[in-house]
Amino acid sequence: MANTSARMLRLLSLLQTHRYWPGAELADRLEISPRTLRRDVDRLRDLGYPVDAARGVAGGYQLQAGAAVPPLLLDDDEAVAIAVGLRTAAAGAVAGFEETSVRALAKVTQLLPPRLRRRIDALRAVTAPGVLGAGPVLDPASLTTIALACRGEERLRFDYAPRDGESAPRHVEPHRLVSLGRRWYLIAWDFDRGDWRSFRVDRLTNPALTGARFRPRDIPGGDPVAWMRARLATVPSRYDVSVLIAAPATSVHGRVGQWAVIEPVTADSCRLRMSVDDLGWPVMILGVVGADFTIESPPELHEHTRNVARTLLRAQPAQEGASGHPRAGVADRRPRGADPHSGT
Repeated sequence: MANTSARMLRLLSLLQTHRYWPGAELADRLEISPRTLRRDVDRLRDLGYPVDAARGVAGGYQLQAGAAVPPLLLDDDEAVAIAVGLRTAAAGAVAGFEETSVRALAKVTQLLPPRLRRRIDALRAVTAPGVLGAGPVLDPASLTTIALACRGEERLRFDYAPRDGESAPRHVEPHRLVSLGRRWYLIAWDFDRGDWRSFRVDRLTNPALTGARFRPRDIPGGDPVAWMRARLATVPSRYDVSVLIAAPATSVHGRVGQWAVIEPVTADSCRLRMSVDDLGWPVMILGVVGADFTIESPPELHEHTRNVARTLLRAQPAQEGASGHPRAGVADRRPRGADPHSGT
């Protein structure tokens, strides 16, 4: 039985590496007869792997996409590549996939042998995140530990530093990790407070699984993301941003993701709402959206947007002469000391 199991895994690995395998070559690789190969292929089909077979002298086998995702066999390099890619996506490289990436990363990391974890940690140590507009840099190991606690319904301990206080130990029943804007939040039942609490993951250190299981509680309202949004709405921010955008809500949401709340106004317009401490963030988002807009609030956003626009307009591209080499622009040919914005 052990030989059969090992042979089945080897067969599956080979089928996943090539688009099509001639039957004779596949049997030679496995050192089995064509009859045994056919039986092993039937066993794979019973396990949910859709294997197509072509009959005849040049017949062979091909692994097709199925209705569900069966277990995958990955070599070391493939496993490391997937883990690194998931960490990048979790950091916000692909808007809207942060939470899914963390859940997948938790599953992958749990199965990785220590030697591969060391390779991944080494890669992380010598690389820097390059996600535009990313929030605070987080430790992927901490995210993974929290995700495992949520998925395994296991109590969690960590140290937490609030905005205006010193770090203190916390003991919680973790419910859900939520990515909103540029930050990650943990929603959990706090034993010390006897109530639901949210924790910014970038202020959380030394998360540790306790091994104690718990029966999950129902979060008020049933929707963790809605609960988190409502809680953030009660936290005072420096600016409440409201902008009317001349573009459909679906189009704007596709570019903005969870960075802001998008409310449909008409079929061709929507309203963007954000609560921020830095006006540079909504200005960057409006530039990414690339549509006409009207600022409704706050008044400070008008001046900040004008300042950014003036800075961009001051940048003059170099002009090319007949030879194709760059030459000085018009401003460079003015007499020394002349005001480049005076029009003279």
